Amino acid sequence: MTTEAERLPFFVYGTLRPGEANHARTLRGRTATEEPARIAGALLYEGPGYPYATAGPADAVVHGALVRPRDAEYDAVRAALDRLEGYTPGSPAGAGNLYERVATEAVCPDGRTVRAWVYLAAEPLATRLRAAGTPIACGEWTGRAARRSPG
Repeated sequence: MTTEAERLPFFVYGTLRPGEANHARTLRGRTATEEPARIAGALLYEGPGYPYATAGPADAVVHGALVRPRDAEYDAVRAALDRLEGYTPGSPAGAGNLYERVATEAVCPDGRTVRAWVYLAAEPLATRLRAAGTPIACGEWTGRAARRSPG
């Protein structure tokens, strides 16, 4: 079981990815490493300018990046990400968090697996997304691509 105190890297899949707006505001200059990665067992849904990820079937894949904060910045980065994602550590599931921070296995392009934190949509939002959300079938979201898409 993963504990709150573990200093895992973060798997990011939306506006926190390198090149996106919240990466520039929250992570730029504060990370030791950043690399492409993917997670299985999760689905992406369109949101209001950013995506939501939810738990999904084992064969579903979400593409993103694995970011590891610098040691000296880790606690501050984790706190900033928790605030951005509307997550209060220690709060019971379904108790008003927009996202839940959970540990998962990320897979890097070279096949390595890395245990990482990911923010998944919290209940009851996750249930609403599964029932009526707009899935992103390819599991890949970038704000630049979303802004270019018609609609």
